[in-house]
Amino acid sequence: MTSLERRYRWLLRAYPNAYRADHGEELLDILLESAAPGQALPPAREAYALLVGGLRTRIISAAQGPAWVDGLHLGVTALAVLNLAVLVPYATSVPLWLALSAIALVLILRGHVRPALPFAGAVAVKVTAITMGRPWLDDTLLPVYPDFPEELWSGPALYGNGGPVAPLTSNVLIIAGLLALSARRERPRTRSWWWLAAVPLVAGADPAWLDIVAGSPTAMTRVCVEAALLFGAAYAGQITADSRWAIAAGVYLVSATAVIYENGVVYQNIATLSRQDIAHAALLVVLTLAAALVPYRARRRILL
Repeated sequence: MTSLERRYRWLLRAYPNAYRADHGEELLDILLESAAPGQALPPAREAYALLVGGLRTRIISAAQGPAWVDGLHLGVTALAVLNLAVLVPYATSVPLWLALSAIALVLILRGHVRPALPFAGAVAVKVTAITMGRPWLDDTLLPVYPDFPEELWSGPALYGNGGPVAPLTSNVLIIAGLLALSARRERPRTRSWWWLAAVPLVAGADPAWLDIVAGSPTAMTRVCVEAALLFGAAYAGQITADSRWAIAAGVYLVSATAVIYENGVVYQNIATLSRQDIAHAALLVVLTLAAALVPYRARRRILL
């Protein structure tokens, strides 16, 4: 195998396994035949086309089955990832609840929504208890401080800058989504293990205290991850004219806006929100609306 062939095979991994099994060798032969003698690297334009083509093929192959089922499962998966990430910096104080949250996430990723329900339910009860100062299920009460020294990570106590509304909303959405998915005979399809890579990226990024004004790395990383996923939802909807990604984005938006509702309505301090906070909320709304409208426009274009 030449170095050029190895690089082409690596680029072809952007395509789904089933596609490579059916067409990979044929496509590889065409690429190698068109290469110049002694060529060692794929042309940049060709490499880009293969990566984009692989992504498009993965998106198109993902648009299978009932859209509402897949979209709801995607939204629940995203919320489960973020709920686990919030607990990570407090692992030594809440090891049991961190473990139960991780188990729930793994079961959700593999499509085992019924077994995930008791784990997600227990975590939801405990999170609500912590935010309300109640010793339910164990004696863990606020304040729960981070495991790291202040010079390494200066985050506040667990749920220390917010109330019960935002975390309760997120957990209620997860439980309601799992119940709806459990009512079906067929379980949702499995998700990629790459979802787990998002946990350390947004670890500790509780939306109730995202310090966007100061530009903290945790806050900015979460904002970038949110924007990338929502932009990806709009892009996928444009390619497939399918609304499953818009449904997932809508589920996430409900959870994200609960923070603003809690600050503005429950605590009546909406005036304390900075321009950066408002811009962040507007970004989420605009990208979610784009994810919802793009499939509709794509379907109209196909019909015309």
